[in-house]
Amino acid sequence: MPLKDILAALVVIVVWGANFVVIKFGVDEIPPMLLGALRFLFVAFPAVFFVPRPAIAWRYVVGYGLTICLGQFVFLFLAIYLGMPAGLASLVLQAQAFFTVTIAALVLHESIRAHHVLGMGLAVVGLVMLDAGADSTMVPLVGFLLTLLAAFSWACGNIVLKCAGQVRMLSMVVWGALLPPIPFLLLSAVFEGPDRMLDSLTHISWRAVAVVAYLSGVATLVGYVLWGRLLSRHPVARIAPLSLLIPVVGLLCADWILDEKLGMWQWLGGVVVLMGLTLNLFGARWAALLRNRS
Repeated sequence: MPLKDILAALVVIVVWGANFVVIKFGVDEIPPMLLGALRFLFVAFPAVFFVPRPAIAWRYVVGYGLTICLGQFVFLFLAIYLGMPAGLASLVLQAQAFFTVTIAALVLHESIRAHHVLGMGLAVVGLVMLDAGADSTMVPLVGFLLTLLAAFSWACGNIVLKCAGQVRMLSMVVWGALLPPIPFLLLSAVFEGPDRMLDSLTHISWRAVAVVAYLSGVATLVGYVLWGRLLSRHPVARIAPLSLLIPVVGLLCADWILDEKLGMWQWLGGVVVLMGLTLNLFGARWAALLRNRS
């Protein structure tokens, strides 16, 4: 993988790792469905008037909007609002890497090599170790299941992007964001109520404004533009597992921002995740070197 793509992947990992702390701040002040509507409203507008429509079939734009923009964040915001711990959500959401690789193998017939399996296996062990050091918390089953649904939605969106082929990702993100605001607003009106929506908007704090700005401008526009470009340039099995680094960054952000101290198991887990990702990225090259030497 070229250095510029490795750097792009690191930017995505940091941006999305911090995202869970930001979402936690957001749902503490704004109802989750309303927060989703605001996020994608400011992704789409006013950018949609200046960014050209992606030069691909509409079904890919709609598919992207329904999966990555709407489905993923309906489930994730609601899960965190219903009590799913932000740190654990960052771990469970990374099931998308395995959903993505599996769907790609079934639908796109992409090969899964031995070093991919071993690398992802190591990363899973690392994630388990990361969670082992966390304070014991009663995790609501509905929150856990909703986070898995969010992971599956993200994985389906990755496959939509892969099937779309070469596409200008800024256009895809902006135009895909046109779809979610209305469903989010309808869900908010039905389940959160017009009175609560109006009260949240009329009494919005500067911290909540900063949350919306981060979620729309940084996590969505920057994060998903770079992520989509990586998926278009490299095999899914190489890119999707990179997201397994996100919980490592998420835990560090929780340590620095929320003063949640990391234990020995969490540090060791982070090292194991790094080992797994290194194997996933460079395993083919190492195997080729070993064959050449023999």
